[in-house]
Amino acid sequence: MNINKYINLIETELLPNIDLSVFSPFDPIVVDNRSDSWKTIGCGNYAGVFMHEAYPEVVVKVYGRNQEELTEETEVYKKLGTHESFSKLYGYGENYLILKKLEGITLFNALIKGVQIPKRVMEDIDRGLEYARSVDLNPFDVHGKNVVMFEGRGYIVDVSDFYKQGYCRKWDDLKKAYHKIYHPFLYKYHPPIPFPLVDAIRKGYRIYRRVKRKLEK
Repeated sequence: MNINKYINLIETELLPNIDLSVFSPFDPIVVDNRSDSWKTIGCGNYAGVFMHEAYPEVVVKVYGRNQEELTEETEVYKKLGTHESFSKLYGYGENYLILKKLEGITLFNALIKGVQIPKRVMEDIDRGLEYARSVDLNPFDVHGKNVVMFEGRGYIVDVSDFYKQGYCRKWDDLKKAYHKIYHPFLYKYHPPIPFPLVDAIRKGYRIYRRVKRKLEK
């Protein structure tokens, strides 16, 4: 891939034709994409992710808020280097990162669509998080919307908070729910679960964690 040509496409075709709006600090940003050649493939609390039709093997993550976090995420990817559990950083600009595209379905969407989540996926993600710790990173904010599975293997697609300090229990809580509820009761005959129900569980968990933190202070 010609990285300079790709950067030129970002600067001339993508950035002038997208708007990233913020309506709630707890929900993903909203993307308005007016480009003909760039496809929106995802959005999170900080950024939108885009892919050019001629370069399906890479994506661009464009920050819509908290752009100072981009510097931190860049350093995280530099520490991670090349590892099978994570994407790879190819380059970056003032408000974007160029990353290797990871294929797969998020665990969140797998629940909704009734796609089985094997134990090996959970184990792969655990190994990836252990590797991150071994290079002095702190896996933070790892949950069902930022880990994916592809052909029975697990990958971590969002490492933007791995520089933060403290203990984040989201992944441990998700694993607990997987082993105590999902695998014994849902895995074998995994029915699709309606989005409103899965999303309500997600929002309820966030409220529960916020209330518990306040009570623990």
